[in-house]
Order: sequence, then C-alpha cells, then structure tokens
Amino acid sequence: SPWRLMMSLTPSRGCFLDLPWEDILVPHILCYLPLQQLLSLQRVSKSFQSLIQLYLANMRCFDSSQIGPAIPRAAFVTLLKDNEVLQQLELQNCADWLTDRELLPVIGQNHHLHQIQLKGCAQLSRHALVAISLSCPNLRRLSLAHCEWVDSLSLRSLADHCKALEAVDLTACRQLKDEAICYLVQKCSRLKSLSLAVNANVGDVAVEEIAKCCPELEHLDLTGCLRVKNDSIRVLAEYCPKLRSLKVKHCHNVAESSLSILRSRGVELDVEPPLQRALVLLQDVVGFAPFINLQI
Repeated sequence: SPWRLMMSLTPSRGCFLDLPWEDILVPHILCYLPLQQLLSLQRVSKSFQSLIQLYLANMRCFDSSQIGPAIPRAAFVTLLKDNEVLQQLELQNCADWLTDRELLPVIGQNHHLHQIQLKGCAQLSRHALVAISLSCPNLRRLSLAHCEWVDSLSLRSLADHCKALEAVDLTACRQLKDEAICYLVQKCSRLKSLSLAVNANVGDVAVEEIAKCCPELEHLDLTGCLRVKNDSIRVLAEYCPKLRSLKVKHCHNVAESSLSILRSRGVELDVEPPLQRALVLLQDVVGFAPFINLQI
C-alpha cells in the first residue's frame, strides 16, 4: 500500500522525498492516505510538513469526517487556507462551531466546487448560501438538510446562479414554502434528486411545478409533507417518466389511488400497498391460498 511504501523509505536518507512531489507524491501516493494520517506526517520533519502543505493546497476533496468525530475550528481554517481547487466540500461534522466567518473565505476562493455537504450546520446564515451561489457556478450537488436558516431569498440566489444543479437536499428547511420551491425548479430544470422532507409548508403547488419543470427527476422525498395530496402525485406520474423512487411516508392525504400508477411502473415507494393488495400478491406468488379471505 502507499502507506507501507512511505514507511519503507527512510526519511533521513531522503529517498521518499526525492520523488517528484507534484507529479508523483501528491497525485499518486498521498491521495490514497486518510487525511488524519497525512496530518500526523507533518510532525515527522520540516520537509514532510512542506509536502503535506502542498498536498492540502492541491486537494480536490475535503471531508471533515476523515479527521475524526470532531474537527477543531483552527484546524479547519489552517487546512484550507491555501486551497483554491476544491471540487467537493463535506462538512457534516462541523455543526458545533462552523459559522459564516470560517466558511465564507473557503467558498470565496474555490470556484470549482461541484459538491457541497452542509447537513446540520445550523450556525450558518443565509449569507453562506448567497456566497455559494455567487462563487460556485458549476455546483451540481448541495445538501442543506436541517439548515433552518435557508430562506426564500437565498434559495432564489442559488436558483439564479447555479442552474447545473442535479441534486438538492432541503430536508427540514422549514422557512421554505411552495413559491420558493417553484422558483428553484423553474430555474434548475436538470434536477434529478430533490428532498423536501419534513416541511409542512410544501404542498401540491410545489410538487406539480417540480413535475412539469424537471423531466429528468429520478428521486423525490416528500416525507412528512402533510399538504401534499393525490392530485399532485398523479401529475408527477404523468410528467416524470424517469422517476425511480418516491418517499411519501406520513403524507396522510396521499392514497393508493395515486400511488398505484407509480407502483405499476416499478417506482420504489416507501409506503406498503394496502393489506388486500398484499394478500392478492401473496396468492399470485405462492399459487394457492385457500385459507385467505380476500374480502377483508
């Protein structure tokens, strides 16, 4: 493995560090090592410290979970201060301390980001989303799950500037209503995956607009969207031929009469068919069920 190769070369002799840093070490060896181990290597010598700093400045993907259950604020700032080539930024373990002050400089100097994960980062503000929209025109995947600071104005900014979006997670972004969702999907028609789960403000108007604006849609999560009813699910079935999964658990106004259309197409649903239908399916599979009363 790259780690054993590194350890087999004696730093004092300079064998390992004599390899070309930018052509060999950074792209072909260091990229295979866990970030936590790379940070430990900085303590070996000043040369290793310089090598790791070069790696960090050229890192394409930063995932805070690789460092451990919690990453210190100062460490985060130091690790990314020289990086201008990030493509993926995963910050799901930074919720306790991450604010606009730490995030905005990273976003502002990285214009190639196409994937950002901010799930549960509750201490950010709408300015973070505006900064993302202005700095990341090629953004394709964005998770803002449980970020209740997301409002309609910041979402409009995202829609206006990030039209290549393919996956957006707005789970429990409770400030958002139908109007904001409609604006998003009108501008971002390439969406393949969208979650609006746990948002009681989202209803049929938003779901019908999603259906009509996003023909490439494959995954939609409406878990707990209490205002969604059968009519919009039928529109979804009509306009989204590529739909592969739909979550409507706890949507009490969505019944089998609309879901059966999707079920017959093989769309994965998180709601089981009614008991009678389940028993009929069982009879078909087993081939005999004389003891089952299908009139239940």
